[in-house]
Amino acid sequence: MNARAARLAVGSDDSASRGEAFIWSNSFDRPTLVLDPSIAVRNFHALREGLGRARIHYAVKANPAPEIISALAGAGSRFDAASRSEIELCLARGARPGDISFGNTVKKPADIAFAHRAGVSLFAADAEAELEKIAAHAPGSRVCIRLLVEASEADWPLARKFGCGRDMVLPLLARARALGLDAAGLSFHVGSQTRRAAMWVPVLDQVAEVWHQARAAGHDLRLLNIGGGFPAFYGERVESPARYGARVAKMLRDRFGEVPEIMAEPGRGLVADAGAIAAEVLLVSRKFARDMHRWVYLDIGKFSGLAETMDEAIRYQFVTRRDGEPTGPCILAGPSCDSADVLYEKHLVQLPLSLAAGDRILIRNCGAYTFTYASVGFNGFPPLDVVVI
Repeated sequence: MNARAARLAVGSDDSASRGEAFIWSNSFDRPTLVLDPSIAVRNFHALREGLGRARIHYAVKANPAPEIISALAGAGSRFDAASRSEIELCLARGARPGDISFGNTVKKPADIAFAHRAGVSLFAADAEAELEKIAAHAPGSRVCIRLLVEASEADWPLARKFGCGRDMVLPLLARARALGLDAAGLSFHVGSQTRRAAMWVPVLDQVAEVWHQARAAGHDLRLLNIGGGFPAFYGERVESPARYGARVAKMLRDRFGEVPEIMAEPGRGLVADAGAIAAEVLLVSRKFARDMHRWVYLDIGKFSGLAETMDEAIRYQFVTRRDGEPTGPCILAGPSCDSADVLYEKHLVQLPLSLAAGDRILIRNCGAYTFTYASVGFNGFPPLDVVVI
């Protein structure tokens, strides 16, 4: 099968297992991501129920499959875009310009101008020079100042590259206002895959302090963008989207009071379990006769869709037809001739002792940050194919 975005019917009453059922009942000539947009819609409704009046802007970067965007737009989602291409995709798939925020804090002037012409009116910034670009190419727009937060317990922290220090927030709000922009509020991100809602506490405490300082200084903050961080299941139990969202909503009320506008930017939490990958075992071997563990090489690796195994941050779950048989520890690696293409070595993966080359292997909850992280063909190995059911 080699369809980049085929729509295929699957006879299953259990939407949560449709993708896996499809993988086991079909064959694939290359690593393939099977997506079920209905699961993303289900997660959207559950998270919206938990967060209450917060507006949900799906983070397009997590999975920009057109069918995912269409399904979420139809469900009432708004969108967080990081580039001109993502804005164009959302508009083409039914999103209204006013429902799209340009959340990247590092933007080309031409892309700011394009977004402004298209009707996008909310931008993020974390530096004076970025505010000046927005003022020049999207005059009068609303802006959120992104705050760099510390003490994140996320599996994939986002604290280094984006956001400004607390001592920069008030000067940037003042500068935005002087440039004729609507300095509407603050934004932040607790970090991707923040597994427990309680992990938000130190971050929210930091942001709330700055929020109240800014309001006391005369800044009319009306918008709080709480970013993403809503988790997916990768083997360690996580709360349901509704319960998790409700706990975050309560923490927000306790610290910020009645904020006029709250927006969230979930990505992984909406789409991770909407996808599974069909892969194949290429080789099972040992490096030394005395080794207690095996090396298992797959036809997919870091460069062809599993980039989030970097530093073993995201721990995918693996299923084989041999499950239930005795297992043993394995180092898991990709197919390319690059020594960095090792998926799990510090945390060995338990796989059946009978596993052999040619066996099928299914990787669960791969709907986020996989096919768009894949290379265009490093070492000649193909990037992920995508099938939408």
